[in-house]
Amino acid sequence: MPHVIVKLWPGKSEAHKQRLADAIAKDVMEVLHYGEESVSVALEEVVPGDWAEKVYRADIEAKPEHLYKKPGYTLEDL
Repeated sequence: MPHVIVKLWPGKSEAHKQRLADAIAKDVMEVLHYGEESVSVALEEVVPGDWAEKVYRADIEAKPEHLYKKPGYTLEDL
């Protein structure tokens, strides 16, 4: 705990995905003070044609109370 799930379009290399997972895990450990043994990161590829239904509507529109970074906004806007 915690477990972070990143949904993204296919096409990134394994090296890019590993680098992203490592960076997320490092930040989670630093910010939340968890040990490496407690943090996991998963990446789920979603094809562009399925993005609106499987990600935008299901995870963004339907659960706005869970969003800490909204699409279309910069971090300064929040």
